[in-house]
Amino acid sequence: MLTIPSDCAESCVGSVTGDIMSELTAVSTAPAGEVIDSPSLDGIAAGTDCECQVTIARNDTTPSADELRDSIIEILESQGYIVKSGLIEMPDGLTKDDYRRMNQLAVAKKLEVSGPGLQRYERKLIGHIANGWEVCPDKISPKLVLVKPGSEEELLFRYASLHWSIPVSSGYGRRLRFLVFDAHNGKLIGLFGLGDPVFALRDRDEWIGWDTETRKLRLYHIMDAFVLGAVPPYSRLLCGKLVAMLTLSNEVRETFRSKYADHVSLIRKEERKPILAMITTTSALGRSSIYNRIRLNGIDYWKSVGFTQGSGEFHFSNGVYAKIRSYVEANCTPTAKHGDWGTGFRSRREVIRKCLTSLGLSPRLIYHGIRREIFAAPLGSKARDFLRGRSDDPELYDWPTDYLFDLFRERWLLRRAAVYTDYLGFRSDDYLLWHSNAAGEEG
Repeated sequence: MLTIPSDCAESCVGSVTGDIMSELTAVSTAPAGEVIDSPSLDGIAAGTDCECQVTIARNDTTPSADELRDSIIEILESQGYIVKSGLIEMPDGLTKDDYRRMNQLAVAKKLEVSGPGLQRYERKLIGHIANGWEVCPDKISPKLVLVKPGSEEELLFRYASLHWSIPVSSGYGRRLRFLVFDAHNGKLIGLFGLGDPVFALRDRDEWIGWDTETRKLRLYHIMDAFVLGAVPPYSRLLCGKLVAMLTLSNEVRETFRSKYADHVSLIRKEERKPILAMITTTSALGRSSIYNRIRLNGIDYWKSVGFTQGSGEFHFSNGVYAKIRSYVEANCTPTAKHGDWGTGFRSRREVIRKCLTSLGLSPRLIYHGIRREIFAAPLGSKARDFLRGRSDDPELYDWPTDYLFDLFRERWLLRRAAVYTDYLGFRSDDYLLWHSNAAGEEG
């Protein structure tokens, strides 16, 4: 087993507790009706696996207001955004390839930050990626492996995530990360990571049927897939759908129950039964083909429930955020102050908003316009009633990993393998990150 070296971790500026605690004020400080990309309150309280989301490389020199203002406009335009009258306008007729190009700078920055810690292990990690001829579709046997901190599996999870065409978050608050291996050959099929959902997401909340108070009480029972997909050559056999199905398995639900049993919320001072009733996710690039049409035996395993409003921070995660953070620390005051958690900026979004306002730019520049499809997967026949507070029992489905795989195998895998044999030509060296960019099948 490998141990993650100290320089492999992304460096966080400021106190971790300060950055995390200040998320607690997201609800009270947000304008009515606005989507907040921040974790749930109880998720933060779970705490043990929480990673700081403010990840930068500190500059020695704080930029001037004029320099930073010009840098922000330049970096947005270089990504393909149209900045007009202080707002972002999206070009017409964008394709998924266009969306990928608009994320290239942010992805490149992620690679730059992660490279020093991971590159030295690339040759060992690539040994987990199958050559096409090593995959036998009729013998595939998926196995879920929980990722533990400091393990070789964690390195592999991070390495595979770097192949995504958008920067992958570390997840908020509570976190469960899994690798999916093929027990037949020991190679990696795919991965998924679950973290706390954003507190407010209009289309999701309307579909569930939440009012504000019920959402506060029941959001604890939802986890969000912040990364999900298959790696080649398995991605060429539609195994992204397999990973999306396995995310809903009994094994994942039991891992959640076991990990958070007897946990007392630090915020509400309440012990809550760790019942995972629903998993949500958003597509990587506009509409998604992975989650659509996963309907078997009369059940929609994933339901499309709407779209995000097209806001976020990833279009600033490309080198300019370090300048933004440096400027804000020198010139702005954090909103958040809390005696138990310290002081600090509550999130990357607050940092960016304060910077834009201070520079005389519109804070609405956080609206990049890329609306992602929202999917929800109820894990029981009464999951929505449970989340609405109308039932004490979500009546959870019985979905073992083997059962879900058998459904996938008969519906997609064998048919796909019989018709499309291009997976056989894949070579694991094609996946070498610092020599090529072989992207996985993304959700």
